[in-house]
Amino acid sequence: MEKHSNGMIAGESLPPIPAKRYFTIGEVGELCDVKPHVLRYWEQEFNQLKPQKRRGNRRYYQHHEVVLIRRIRELLYEEGFTISGARSRLDELNHSHSGQDSIRDELMAVLRILSS
Repeated sequence: MEKHSNGMIAGESLPPIPAKRYFTIGEVGELCDVKPHVLRYWEQEFNQLKPQKRRGNRRYYQHHEVVLIRRIRELLYEEGFTISGARSRLDELNHSHSGQDSIRDELMAVLRILSS
């Protein structure tokens, strides 16, 4: 069995994401089993990934960004996508999700009309 730098065995599930507002790049690296230099690279490649930068250019990631990083990791490492393929896949998912939101809005408008 192959062990990763954080002691996890390949194929083992990632640890749960704690209920915190912000995570440092080191914490995100451990939570997602990705080295910090890879996270910095992914920031350049995936425009959805924009951690807040504070004093000394330190990065602070929010919960939704940790979830996104796990999805990127899954696409690249487990599903075998290239960077551009993963980027396209994430764009597809975002467009289909926004399409669902507009359908829901239309249905809610119809419901309001019918109930009045």
